[in-house]
Amino acid sequence: MKRIVVVGSLNHDVVFTAKKFPEPGETVMGEALQTFCGGKGANQAFAAAKLGAEVIMLGQVGNDAAGEAQIANLNGAGVRTNWIARDNAKPTGTAIIGIDAQHENRIIVIPGANGTFTPEILESTADVFSGAGFVLLQLEIPMPTVENAARLAKKAGAIVILDPAPAAPLSAQLLANCDYLTPNLTELAALTRQPLNEHSSTEQIAAAARQLCVRGVTQVIAKLGRRGAMLVTRESATSWPAFKVDAVDTTAAGDAFNGAFAAQLAAGANESDAAIFASAAAAISVTRAGAQAAMPTRDEVEAFIRSNKH
Repeated sequence: MKRIVVVGSLNHDVVFTAKKFPEPGETVMGEALQTFCGGKGANQAFAAAKLGAEVIMLGQVGNDAAGEAQIANLNGAGVRTNWIARDNAKPTGTAIIGIDAQHENRIIVIPGANGTFTPEILESTADVFSGAGFVLLQLEIPMPTVENAARLAKKAGAIVILDPAPAAPLSAQLLANCDYLTPNLTELAALTRQPLNEHSSTEQIAAAARQLCVRGVTQVIAKLGRRGAMLVTRESATSWPAFKVDAVDTTAAGDAFNGAFAAQLAAGANESDAAIFASAAAAISVTRAGAQAAMPTRDEVEAFIRSNKH
């Protein structure tokens, strides 16, 4: 199995549930409040490690109890955390996550120490990229650091999987260094400036994704929630249907998908099998509360696939 390096955010997640989100100036009563370990980078690292992959996490936390909790939780899943930096001036990043009665979420992220994870700090861990088969990236750390991570990954011969979340403009160099770009529909619309929505046809979605391939990305995997996933290249488009489940919390479904997709590729699976496996992992994750707490084991995913044949 090839090693996976994840470069990204680590967050303290504060999750509340309410029947509805408040309108401007409105106060509503909430139903529950919980805290979890999160951050897109840490979530993907946790997901891949829980599925049996060898994973190293690179990122930064504050010198505080929340940071220690994030590291301890990753260690518990088998993630190697020796190279995670600490910022003595900034607290560990925090995400405030609201979930309504329809199980949709709204998220506000306060970067904290994630925001001071500079390219220079990452450069001090450049040796970690040597021998990596896959490098997972997201956009909750400074863009120059993401760009540097992609450059270091390609220099080491690794496959780069970039989750463009939260959506932001991507440089030509970063796109050219991406083997897989994995936007959801909202992010795909933002990146291509196309008016995509849940009613868009598969042809419209594929055409938008193909724009990113023309701009340099090798392949785009559009994560479409209840509509499944679509792999798009300049020449072709392949779709996989979603597994049907009763969703409880969709917060980290995309992270479950990316971590599982990388874990399966690292184990030698082909793209199609890896995408089906990742879709199953994401489906399981939305039936549970929290981010890392929702990530399934390999045995759970394999059993789920056997009992839910497409």
